Amino acid sequence: MPDEPVPGSDGLATTPHILMIQADQMAARCLPFYGHDVVRAPHMQGLAETGTVFDSAYCNFPLCAPSRFSMMAGQLASRIGAFDNASEFASDIPTFAHVLRHAGYRTCLAGKMHFVGPDQLHGFEERLTTDIYPADFLWTPDWRNGVRERFMDLTPVRQSGTCQRSIQLDYDEEVAHEAKRFIFDHARSADDRPMALVVSFTHPHDPYVALPYYWNQYEDAAIDMPDVPFIPIDDRDPHARDLSHHHGMDLYTPTEADITRTRRAYYANITMIDDYIGLMLYTLEQAGMADDTVVVVTADHGEMLGERGLWYKKNFYEPAARVPLIIRLPGQKPSRVGANVSLVDLLPTFAAIAETELATLPDVLDGSSLLPLIEDTSDDWPDSVIGELLSEGTAGPIVMLRWGRWKYIASSAYPTMLFDLKTDPNELTNRAGESALAAVEQAFADEVARRWDFEHLTAAVMASQQRRLAVGAAMAEGKALSWDYQPMRDASLAYYRGGDSLRGLSIGDVDERETTDLG
Repeated sequence: MPDEPVPGSDGLATTPHILMIQADQMAARCLPFYGHDVVRAPHMQGLAETGTVFDSAYCNFPLCAPSRFSMMAGQLASRIGAFDNASEFASDIPTFAHVLRHAGYRTCLAGKMHFVGPDQLHGFEERLTTDIYPADFLWTPDWRNGVRERFMDLTPVRQSGTCQRSIQLDYDEEVAHEAKRFIFDHARSADDRPMALVVSFTHPHDPYVALPYYWNQYEDAAIDMPDVPFIPIDDRDPHARDLSHHHGMDLYTPTEADITRTRRAYYANITMIDDYIGLMLYTLEQAGMADDTVVVVTADHGEMLGERGLWYKKNFYEPAARVPLIIRLPGQKPSRVGANVSLVDLLPTFAAIAETELATLPDVLDGSSLLPLIEDTSDDWPDSVIGELLSEGTAGPIVMLRWGRWKYIASSAYPTMLFDLKTDPNELTNRAGESALAAVEQAFADEVARRWDFEHLTAAVMASQQRRLAVGAAMAEGKALSWDYQPMRDASLAYYRGGDSLRGLSIGDVDERETTDLG
């Protein structure tokens, strides 16, 4: 496996726009183009049929903020200090937004990215909405309190169902509205730079409540049960046992009705997100940009959704670690890629699309450009994925290596696990310790030892936690200064007050009859 992959040099014929759409906690296995026969997602299905579907794509950290930071940086979380949902994302770390901006793109973010710290842009020239989660150190974990410290419980499962309104519904509605408006504004503006727009929604992340319109598209009888039935807590692997207590799964065992209702709401929210994706695609068409825009659809991590009796994320089982990934290039032939890829591959992919010089990229990258896989010109793809888990819910660092058919999970605090995903896709049989696989296991162990010093990494994580806890406590005293992003809007430049004629700038067919200036 190569030490430090670099992006490929392949580029497109022209510099296209880029539209990246990210959902939150959307499991790949719950989507129709990955074989799910219940969930309705026609717009994503359409993209899958015209673009490239990656069948084995992973997040690099199964938790929101660290996953997003590593994705944007093209580097593993441990390399950039992204240990948990309250880790600061340092301003001196180059992101794909910096790379694209340096290459001449107009970079913009609408929606969630869970930036922590005073820098709330990280290379984006514009940001259309605030975030949904806090930008300070409020959520800092403390490993000194023990792995089984309660973080949450199964209330979202017990209270799943329908709602008329929620904070998350408000948020995603705003994100979609602002993103649609930005696309139109860019199309009719005098700015001739290509657009790089990231639209990031917060659904289908729990709480599992859905609008009746989407809920009514499903019936209880059609909802499938988990592929891996409930495993009693005492029979789970040691990390899953700790995680179960951490998430309060020892306090309540969901009934079949709970599971059915929760999965139904989750599926309904996927359909809602699919409608928002359809809105973005339709807006590109209306703005005359559909034929020269690269479209990327993915998620920050998956969701257990009751598999094995587990919920949420923070583990490396397939439902939590695997993510959907579709990339559609202008004019490409549809394809599917079976090789292992991950979210850190997006930065070098965007760099290759923009044909950016290597000198403008970060010094170290943990991913490679996906263009050769899309164009079927790659003969030496490493077929490997690296993941890390350094947040609350674990007694020490956990790492994951996916090479070919094998998934290897190692930790300083838990027994090693080795799964053959070709013959055991549901990860029911831990093959670690089998004499016949000694060479395979040793190769993984050697790679882990080469990449990580668990003792040093544990010390670094705990030192970061204590610094942030101290700073957070100090910032809570006296006059507070929020890092939460405040969208900047200059009303004097809006509508007809920005120097445009009363007629304004129009897109598409326009009635050419004379108009009277009413000014």
